[in-house]
Amino acid sequence: MALTKDDIINAVADMSVMEVVELIDALEEKFGVSAAAAVMAGPAAGGAAAAEEQTEFDLGLASAGDRKVNVIKAVREITGLGLKEAKGAVDGAPATIKEAMSKDDAEAAKKKLEEAGATRRAQVILVLMALRAA
Repeated sequence: MALTKDDIINAVADMSVMEVVELIDALEEKFGVSAAAAVMAGPAAGGAAAAEEQTEFDLGLASAGDRKVNVIKAVREITGLGLKEAKGAVDGAPATIKEAMSKDDAEAAKKKLEEAGATRRAQVILVLMALRAA
């Protein structure tokens, strides 16, 4: 019996964020694609007219990982929040840490979080776009 698209969507919807992250990594490895590359290749692969480049980005946090204190420090540095608010944001993961950031600021903040030990938020749609482009 073959799986339908709805079966796959429902299975992904029932997964935890960490399971989706692992699924994305496995799909990237299996098909030799990157979710980050899909953002650039997605509109072009679809044959659509040149899309406007995204100018605002939201920074998401999937989990603090094993180095929670370092992640809290990074969140404080990125957002300007106080200790209590930053701890609450990290404890509330998965969550959006900061919204409407420029591309350069978002990339720098993402790097700080990953260096601190945080796990990035999974973006399932990017993997699906990468698979379609491949």
